[in-house]
Amino acid sequence: MHILVVEDEQKVASFIKRGLEAANYSVDVEYDGEAGLNRLLKHEYDLIILDVMLPKLDGLSLMKEIRQRRVGVPILLLTARVTVADRVMGLDLGADDYLTKPFAFEELLARVRALLRRGHVPMPAVLAVADLRLDPATREVTRKNKRIDLTPKEYALLEFLLRRRDQVLSRAVIAQHVWGVNYDTFTNVIDVYVNYLRKKIDEDFEPKLIHTVRGAGYVLKEEPSAS
Repeated sequence: MHILVVEDEQKVASFIKRGLEAANYSVDVEYDGEAGLNRLLKHEYDLIILDVMLPKLDGLSLMKEIRQRRVGVPILLLTARVTVADRVMGLDLGADDYLTKPFAFEELLARVRALLRRGHVPMPAVLAVADLRLDPATREVTRKNKRIDLTPKEYALLEFLLRRRDQVLSRAVIAQHVWGVNYDTFTNVIDVYVNYLRKKIDEDFEPKLIHTVRGAGYVLKEEPSAS
């Protein structure tokens, strides 16, 4: 198995390299983001261990570039940042796992083994209906080739509707999958967000894609709703 380590702290990089090589992995090391990207574009790897704080090109920007190129190599992020927001951002940008510094090498090795068992994950296909496009790899949304900016929750709602296109989805189902809560506790928040989404992807375009099914919920489909 061939692993690329991109870590600017040379002592840490050397520690990781020696440990992985002792576990019979082949390891290359780069010390800045630009060098890491150049190396990745020239060679194939089974896993990338990537520090967040890197010179020239930071780790999150490097990871975003990797995913935009639709490279599905597993990525393990290393960082001293410990907040939930930092972890969520890293995972949302395409990381497969996240390990905070300082760490025990045994834990790093266990995470490496787990990611290598998964292997390369095919990058998700673009979700589309009519001229609406959502790319899960880059989180870019367009309609008639015009970029549409969505909040994180609007994006999550649209992605769920697209993945269940042509299905009538109740408010309870939407609440469970997008918000992770029971609908009874959520009053009219779903209706509000559906309206936000309609203004961005339907108001200035034809055909309309988000339809209300009275007494049942919402459906995203190309054909006009009869309801």
